[in-house]
Amino acid sequence: MDSIVGIWDLKLRTPIGSLAVVYTFTDTAGGLRGVAEGRGETVPLTDINQETTAEGRRVTWHQSITRPIHLNLDFDVTVSGDTLTGHSRAGRLPRSNVTGNRRNA
Repeated sequence: MDSIVGIWDLKLRTPIGSLAVVYTFTDTAGGLRGVAEGRGETVPLTDINQETTAEGRRVTWHQSITRPIHLNLDFDVTVSGDTLTGHSRAGRLPRSNVTGNRRNA
């Protein structure tokens, strides 16, 4: 089973350009927790869910950002080893491709 726990360097390819964001996922007694750091703000992740699929570990979550504009984002990625791929979406806007690599501890 591939776990998302750890620190990840993600690239989001959006209509306004590529964004680099650091995501940290931890496994706590209360469940999976996460935060995103980028563009001068740190935001918590909510509704983190995961399930095992034939391709790897599918993980979904929600987050809100205020920079460069206020958006509510939904993520859907698949973790395979130390890489992840998937997409994010802000409401009715087109999906943005997401790729990432786990940092080595």
